[in-house]
Formats: sequence, C-alpha cells, structure tokens
Amino acid sequence: MGKGRLEAFSDGVLAIIITIMVLEMKVPHGDTMGELLPLAPVFLSYVLSFIYVGIYWNNHHHMLHACNRVSGGILWANLHLLFWLSLFPFVTGWMGENHFAAVPAALYGFVLLAAALAYWLLQQTIIKSQGTDSRLKVAIGNDWKGKISPVLYLLGIVSAFWWNGVALAFYALVALLWLVPDRRIEKSLEM
Repeated sequence: MGKGRLEAFSDGVLAIIITIMVLEMKVPHGDTMGELLPLAPVFLSYVLSFIYVGIYWNNHHHMLHACNRVSGGILWANLHLLFWLSLFPFVTGWMGENHFAAVPAALYGFVLLAAALAYWLLQQTIIKSQGTDSRLKVAIGNDWKGKISPVLYLLGIVSAFWWNGVALAFYALVALLWLVPDRRIEKSLEM
C-alpha cells in the first residue's frame, strides 16, 4: 500500500486537534487587556501543546518520507499515535483551566509520555517493515533525543506533585529539544 492515504489522514487528524485546542479557549467578556490576564494559563497551555502538535506533524512527515511502503502494522501503530495526540486538547484545556494544578499537569505529562512511546513504536514498526537496511534506521542512529525525552517526561510527571513549575519546565525542555526539525532523516534521504 502507498503512504499517501496514511499521510493525508494523519494530517487531517492533526489539523482537527489544533482546531479543537484553539476553540477551547474562551473569549473574555470585556474589552480591556486586564480581561486577558486570567486566561494566561490557558493560553500558555495552548502554546505548548500547539508546539508539540507541530513537532509531531513535522517529524511524522519526515519519518514517512523514509518509508517505502505501508503495512497493516504501520497503520495500527499510526492510529495508536493519533489516539494519544487526540487527547492533547483535553489535557491542555484541563491543565490550563486549573492553572497547572498537580493532577492535570501530571496527566498532561502522562499523555506526552504516551504519545512519545507511540511515536517510538511507529518508528520501530516502520523500521521492521522496511528491512534491516531501512533508511529510517540509518537516519535515526543513536536517537539520543528519543531516549532522553521519556526520562524528562517522567521527571515532569513526578515533579508536578511537588512543584508544577518544574514539571512545566521539563515539558518545555523536551519541546525545545525537538523544536528544530530532525535533520537526520533529511540528510539520509539525500544520500
């Protein structure tokens, strides 16, 4: 099977996720800048999640370019990833509305961790289906960012219960690590 349908479906789901997240932000009932201040946690949660969805979209795009064919396993692994990403609007809204309280911030980190593990599973499924000389396997190499991210998410989840600012710092740090598109795949495709 070709990968065009998988890419189109995934792009559509990610676009809907971003749309739902922005629609969750309620317009204040007032016309002064002061009316926006109580919305700061909601807006900051949205910005962080928007960045994460953008990172997943970008890296998903690059990963599929290293894929020659799509198997049933890849389809299911991709749906698994999209499931966790589809929870972003809920956990983003809950965390923002509750001003980064412990349980919503920890659940946000859990969903980030689950999405990262689902992305890794999709990556491994693609590598397995493409054979031992997979372009994706060569491209990801050591994948230090992929190994450190789950550790940082776990630290964020645990720290949410004693200082939520530290939890948010861990989540933001992972986003910063991945903000620059992964050039390893691009470089391997140019060879």
